[in-house]
Parts: sequence; C-alpha cells; structure tokens
Amino acid sequence: MAGYVIGIIGGGSMGGAVARGLVASGAYQGSQVLVCDHHPEKLQALAADAGVRCFETAEELLDERLDAVILAIKPQVMVPFLDAHAETLSKALVISIAAGVPIATYEELMPTARVIRVMPNLPISVRSGASAVAVGTKATKDDVALALDVFGQLGSVQVMREDQVDVCGQSVGCAPALFALMIDTLTRAAVRRGMPAAAARAMFESTMEGTARMLIDSGEHPRAYMESVTSPGGTTIQFLKELEPRLAEGCEEGIDAALARNDELSGR
Repeated sequence: MAGYVIGIIGGGSMGGAVARGLVASGAYQGSQVLVCDHHPEKLQALAADAGVRCFETAEELLDERLDAVILAIKPQVMVPFLDAHAETLSKALVISIAAGVPIATYEELMPTARVIRVMPNLPISVRSGASAVAVGTKATKDDVALALDVFGQLGSVQVMREDQVDVCGQSVGCAPALFALMIDTLTRAAVRRGMPAAAARAMFESTMEGTARMLIDSGEHPRAYMESVTSPGGTTIQFLKELEPRLAEGCEEGIDAALARNDELSGR
C-alpha cells in the first residue's frame, strides 16, 4: 500500500489512535496521514507525536488527494456531515468507524460512494487492537485490501457481516473497559487482604499481558488454558467456581445493554 494517502476526519481518541498507529507501524509516513479536527490542541499533539499533516477544517482536508477517508466523528453528527460533504467524500473510499450508523445510511446519502464500516477498539493505539470490517455494496476488492491493510497495522482485523460488526463493536469494543475493570477489581480485593496497592496492580497488569501473549503464541483455547493452570481440589478451581457464573451472567447482560444503546444511536 506504499504511497496511499489516508485522511482522518476527527482527531479524538479513536481517530488519533489510528493516525499514531499507522505512523508507528512504519507502513505509512506522516506525510501520508492527514487529520482534521476543530480542537487545535489535538492537532498540535498529533503533529508533534506522529508528524502527520493537520487541517483545521474538513473542507481543507478533503481538497487533498486522498485514497481513503476515515470518518472518526460522533454518530450523532454523522448525517449532517454527510449531507454537507457527500460529493467530495464520494471521490475516495469512505471508511466509517462511528458506532450505530449502518452502511445503508451512508449509501443512501452518498449513492456513488464506496463505503466500508469498521468497528475498532482503543488498543489500536498501541497496535494491539481488534477491528471488525463490513463491506458496502460498491466497495471493490482493492478497497477491502486497503481497509485491511490500514487496520491490520493496528492489530487483529476480521471481515464479517454488518450485524456481526455491531455485536463485535459492543463486545470486543467494550472489552478493554472490562479488562481494566478486572485489574482494578482484583487489585482492590488484594489490597483489602493486605497486598500493597502498587505491587498488586503491577502484578495483575503483567499477568494479564502474559496470559494474552501465551494464548496468542500457542493458539490454545482459553478453556484448555484454564484447565492447565487449575489443579483438582486447589485454590484456582475454588476461585473460578465462585466467579465464573457471575462473570458470565454479567457479560451477557452487559453486551445486551450495549447493543440496546447501539440500536438507540442508529435509530432502530
């Protein structure tokens, strides 16, 4: 994908993460990544951190030669933005990372546009995220290859149906918050039983990172891994016996609540 130019509308947490991750990957130079945002301080930080090209308005950015435009703006303002910029946007591949806005909305407002919808999560900022990709009706194989290259630089990327992307966005998308909550909750529980707080947190963070690395490197199923570290009649099995039913129920209910909110945002 050498030489491709990627525009990003919105330099907030997710748009900024994409910009920084692409440059950090080495696959894209700062000159190939263009970002616009109405907050000058965000642009200044991105320019300093990643050397990307910055623009104060979408109009200025869209005047440049672009191969793809990533829409990293709030879903609540997406339709007015598309109404205002449909003609210019349609000249490039449009990649939306906005939650709750279906491909049909983009294709209705931009009938000639090639559209791909992506749901990434925040660990893309350290190039260890996860992104689900749904392909619009006019997107080409080359468009899909470009989207996979962009988000493949930022972690795991998978193509799936749009309804599956919604589920991914509200399960994998919420997972970083869950994992952070687990570290915080385990730390608090350990501290109440006598561990030093800083030591507990550092040890849980290292353990989570190590467990993820072992699962990725080995390809082992998580359930098999759990069995390998659980001795019959030991302490870990007692821990899991108490925690697993409540954690499973909470995850089911949490994903359902997130999907319900996703439907509200999309007007369903």
